[in-house]
Amino acid sequence: MPQDRLKEHIRGIIQIPEADLEAICACFQPQTVEKGTFLLRHGQICNFEGFVLEGCFRTFIIDEAGRENILHFSVRDWWLMDIDSFMNRRPSDLNIQALETSKVLLISQSDKQSLYQEVPIVEKLFRGMFQKALVAWQRRLIRNHCLTAKERYHHFINTYPEISSKLTDRQIASYLGITHEFLSKIKREIRTRT
Repeated sequence: MPQDRLKEHIRGIIQIPEADLEAICACFQPQTVEKGTFLLRHGQICNFEGFVLEGCFRTFIIDEAGRENILHFSVRDWWLMDIDSFMNRRPSDLNIQALETSKVLLISQSDKQSLYQEVPIVEKLFRGMFQKALVAWQRRLIRNHCLTAKERYHHFINTYPEISSKLTDRQIASYLGITHEFLSKIKREIRTRT
């Protein structure tokens, strides 16, 4: 059952009564997203929060020069949404696209608000999730400011081999904030040293 992965994930964050866990998971609807399909496009309001069961998504923006800048990837057991658009009901600056046929569990903004009212432990759950996400963003920001591009590349492929194996070099370069050509140079240097 698709909700079983979500239950396991939630149990890893907080201790929760089974009835509350069932109530939370019942609000998430399974959806298959075909490769290339957008769950969210720039300018739309994000009406969902998603938990990835399988597959891979990219969250990205397009700058004024028309370049794609990948902010993050979401794979199995990761979350995806535009929190600003979701919470503040404003048009999104982001795009969220499936890089392969993927399966997700989605909860609507209205169902999440109902859960806050009906299942008080939800507040603790989402606070824990938010704190973990904030730590991850902070660590990435520090890496982007303190590590060289080569060090960032090594960190990415060593820390997330299951993600990096699904991506093109252009997607990895975009995520790292470097050009495709510079990533090719880094990879050539690595090959010549091994």
